[in-house]
This record gives sequence, structure tokens and C-alpha cells, in this order.
Amino acid sequence: MLDRILISAAAVALLMAGADALAWYDAKYPDLKGQWRRVEPGDPTRFDPTKPAGLGQQAPLTPEYQAILEKGLADLAVGGQGNDLSYTCLPPGMPRIMNVYSPMEIVVTPETTYILIDHIHDNRRIYTDGREWPADVEPSFAGYSIGKWLDENGDGKYDVLEVETRHFKGPRALETTGLPLHKDNQTIVKERIYFDKAEPGILHDEITVIDNAFTRPWTVIKNYRRVGGARPVWRESVCTENNSHVEIGKQNYMLSADGRLMPTKKDQPPPDLSFFNQPRK
Repeated sequence: MLDRILISAAAVALLMAGADALAWYDAKYPDLKGQWRRVEPGDPTRFDPTKPAGLGQQAPLTPEYQAILEKGLADLAVGGQGNDLSYTCLPPGMPRIMNVYSPMEIVVTPETTYILIDHIHDNRRIYTDGREWPADVEPSFAGYSIGKWLDENGDGKYDVLEVETRHFKGPRALETTGLPLHKDNQTIVKERIYFDKAEPGILHDEITVIDNAFTRPWTVIKNYRRVGGARPVWRESVCTENNSHVEIGKQNYMLSADGRLMPTKKDQPPPDLSFFNQPRK
């Protein structure tokens, strides 16, 4: 009987400790629950949402990478895909993830902040446990992110998440226009994520990209609005479903509605059929 009383008392103590920890957590971290979508309507491809896509972005590109952008845009104009390979369901990677093509969920824990976006592998882990950069990191499209929560207004509650992301692989572009990042993948992305002071339902992500394709660091601000109420609807997004693009060699083709291979550009050569039996003349 005494054993049962002791076990019950221990269980109550654990529950109370959990409730106290949760109360501390709610008091310390900002409320980022719910569903977040881009504020800017229309074209979601723009890296800087205040400017037109492509050349209109006025990206601080070196002459070499400006030429790469212009060549890619010329290819887009005749039916090609330019410099952007996400049409094959390749992940867009950072910092383009934060274009938020699908609704975003932010899950905060003391050790890690998770950014969940149901789009081509756009989920992120931001480690906030005080770790240093690891000696050996496997490069990825999303990169490796280390963050730090700040209490900038001194009210005892965090109001800014600062993040730095490194260790990328490519190819990556900033938009579907193929606005390029350097092929050396030495990109560094710095972010400041915080609520709008005048309108708390708006979240800002100030993104600074340091990349060898640029003549200087490039900073833009992306804006998100909380939507969907207490129980938002989360829709599945599967890139490969109904994707009619087919890449063979270095050429992009399309599948027609009846399942036949078709060109995407005028006078495009057919794929190499050397591994198939050729019809006799």
C-alpha cells in the first residue's frame, strides 16, 4: 500500500514538474504556433518579394554570374529550363526554402527550432542548444543551421531568432528564373526572424546571403502571415506526382497526355536511343 502511495506521489510530482516546465517555455519563447503563408500575393518565385523576378531583382552578381543568369533567361524564353533544376523535383535548398511555396509550420523546442514546409524537402532544423560548428558536416541543399534566441527588448521573453546556415551542396538557384548561386557552394546565409512590432500577426525573415557569385552581401526581407485559425488544414505536396518533365542526358523533354515523349524546344533533337534496338532500314 505504501509503495502505491509513493508511486502516485511521484507521478503527481512529475506531472507538476512538466506543467511548470511548459509554463516556463510558454513564458520564454514567442508564440509561433499555427500556419504561416507568404504575405506578398502573386508570383512566389521572387527572391526579393519587392522586385520583379529575374533581371528585375537587380542582384549584385559578378560579371561571370550575370552572364550565367542572362544565358539561362534566354533558354527559358525558347522553352528551356535555364539554370533552375527544381523542375526535376530537386530541392530548392536554402535560402530559397524561405520563399515558402507551401504553408509553413514552426515548432520551437529549447534545443531545436523546426521549420516544416511540405514542399520538395524544404524542412529545416535550426539547432539552438549552444553547439559550435561541427568539424565534419555532410553538405545538403538545406545546409546546416545554428541559431540563437535573443531578448532584444529586455522583457524576459525571446523576440528574435538569429540563424546562420552553411555547408551546402548544389546546384541551387534563388528563383525559378535561375538566379544563380556560386557553384563552389560556399554560401553563408544569415537570418533574423522576428514579429512585426505594429502587427504581431506578421512574421519577418531578414535574410542576408553571402556568396561568391555576388559582389557584396545581399539582404532581403520576406514576410509571412499567420492563417488558418487554431486547426489549419495541411495539404500534402508531392513533387513527383503528375510531373511531366523528363530529363535525359542534359536535355529536358515532356510527357504528353497520352504518355509519349515530346520536345520542349523548337528543333530539339531526340534522346540517344543507342541502348534500344534500332529499326532496320
